[in-house]
Amino acid sequence: MSKPIPESSPDPASVRTLPERLSRHAGSLGRSPGFLIAAAGLVASAAFAHYQQTRVEKQYPPRGRFVEAEGVRLHYVEQGLQEASAPVLVLLHGAGSLAEDFLRCPFTEQAARTHRVIIFDRPGYGYSERPRDRIWGPVTQAELLHGALQKLGVERATILGHSWGTLVAIAMAIEHPRSVSGLVLLGGYYYPTARPDALLSAPPAMPVVGDLLRRTVTPLAMRLAWPGTLRLLFAPAEVPQGFRDMPPWLLLRPQHLRALTEETALIVAAAASLSSRYRELRQPVVIMSGAGDRLLSPANHSARLRQELAHADYVELPGVGHMLHHAEPEPILRAISRVEAGSGRGDADE
Repeated sequence: MSKPIPESSPDPASVRTLPERLSRHAGSLGRSPGFLIAAAGLVASAAFAHYQQTRVEKQYPPRGRFVEAEGVRLHYVEQGLQEASAPVLVLLHGAGSLAEDFLRCPFTEQAARTHRVIIFDRPGYGYSERPRDRIWGPVTQAELLHGALQKLGVERATILGHSWGTLVAIAMAIEHPRSVSGLVLLGGYYYPTARPDALLSAPPAMPVVGDLLRRTVTPLAMRLAWPGTLRLLFAPAEVPQGFRDMPPWLLLRPQHLRALTEETALIVAAAASLSSRYRELRQPVVIMSGAGDRLLSPANHSARLRQELAHADYVELPGVGHMLHHAEPEPILRAISRVEAGSGRGDADE
């Protein structure tokens, strides 16, 4: 009968020295030239980005006022008529943008001659807060903005949304139909289609890792890509001078980038969830897109939404891209007028 083989036990010396070996390897990594260069690069990029962000905030402080709803401080700019009887027009910008975008549009100034115009920095953008205690999908933002409008004494308004802002506008109309008299939807993403940028936005949207990226390499990379990004957004039209003068670093601050990357990562799921409710819309709707939009296919989104909403009207502007609100103001102003008149059809595309 063979003797049982005794179980082997680890060498006590090797166990004792394991942490020491790990510490020694970490120390050697910390002394390696590559690691030191990378760390120095991160520190330098963080310092440069912080300097640019601080400088732009001093040069471009908030242009409007603040209202608090649901414990969130929102920045908004108000223009135009102040009479209680004046029609209210609310403008909601897209992902990565801010209220300043609409302040540089030709139609905004003209709309303010006949309306009380309220332009929000959506949560996390511009100078509005974006707490981490909730997922900022379209319905969550709609509830927040509805509460903010109530604080401002607005009982009923026409909502104009651009790009990601169209989802929030639609959610407001569905959740609070008595508060929304009509919708003007510009260049929206309405249905879940492939978005490679949603995957690319995942790391910068993550806690901790994203916080580091948004304070170091992400703003620098996006600043380098800024001219090409503008050309993509406006093509086939030229980038207007008013938008060329927009200070890039105002849109490259950490909280702004967190809002952008979170919304980009969320957009497919947001559209998938909300698209099942589009037929609940009963308000007048005008859907508009730029025929040359290179960011979102009008056929896959705006034209498709028009097919689903029989009472809506669809206007496609030739020679215009994703930023169609910076094009000639007349078609947008006509769309606003027709929505307010309570008709889903008319002369907006004439």
